[in-house]
Amino acid sequence: MGKINILTGAAGFIGSVLGKELIVQGLDKMLAVDDFSKTEKATNWETAKYLDLHDRDHFLQWFERNAADVGFVFHIGARTDTAEFDKSIFDTLNVNYSKELWKMCSRHSIPFIYASSAATYGGGEYGYSDNHELIPALRPLNPYGESKQEFDTWVLKQKEQPPFWAGLKFFNVFGPNEYHKGRMASVVFHAFNQIKEKDSMKLFRSHREDFADGMQMRDFIYVKDIASIVSFLAEHRPESGIYNAGTGKARAFLHLAQAVFAAMGKENNISFIDTPEDIRDKYQYFTEADMSKLRSAGYNNSFYSLEEGVRDYVQNYLIPQKTH
Repeated sequence: MGKINILTGAAGFIGSVLGKELIVQGLDKMLAVDDFSKTEKATNWETAKYLDLHDRDHFLQWFERNAADVGFVFHIGARTDTAEFDKSIFDTLNVNYSKELWKMCSRHSIPFIYASSAATYGGGEYGYSDNHELIPALRPLNPYGESKQEFDTWVLKQKEQPPFWAGLKFFNVFGPNEYHKGRMASVVFHAFNQIKEKDSMKLFRSHREDFADGMQMRDFIYVKDIASIVSFLAEHRPESGIYNAGTGKARAFLHLAQAVFAAMGKENNISFIDTPEDIRDKYQYFTEADMSKLRSAGYNNSFYSLEEGVRDYVQNYLIPQKTH
């Protein structure tokens, strides 16, 4: 009997895509953990061949009883709303829950991969290097980023560790299965729906003199590349640590919008609106992952370009209304 692999966040965007990819690659004894009462996400897990579904609120007790049967933990579950400012929600779901999983994996020698975030980099004052020595100085711009930063810095202080562990700073991930995320869904998703409805797209105006409208830049990474990175780390287990998960190439929101128009076979029709005031002073104008650590660890797969990822997402998932 092979051991059971655990996936938290299995009902969510990244977790659901990752779960199906891992199963395809042979990790067929996959136990899915999440809040499965949210039926609007049902299509994210209904077709996946999971061993079983476990409610996240009761999972830690199950894990305590069955840790000897667990072979790997993929901890992708988190509260990811960057516009949520109730710190207690993040303390419960992103910090304390993660600490309990870490302690259990350390105690029972279970490899552990977890989701961090590029939101930890804040305004980018210290750059975008995943060098452990730089991480404690980072200053995130919102409670979500702070929760991920708090767990990262806690992890780096732990003497008791899993036999292999990796924290992944996800940059701007887009792709299938994010339909339920509302305001927090990717700009690709919102662009597609705006263009489908109105044949036009509105982007946030720049409120900084050093950035033209639409030229705010992000490291956009297709969710299938995230699954590829996680699979590589799980299989090869290089040096444990915190790794960036981006493409290493920042692209402008204007380029993204143009890619969506092209994938839909439509002419560009782009205008600009003010960035909402509730997020304006927390808004990142530039992110670009330093990917040298992951490359040095042996990951040599090429990444989807922004245009390639957008085309696959739009034409194979959004237009036919399919999930991964």
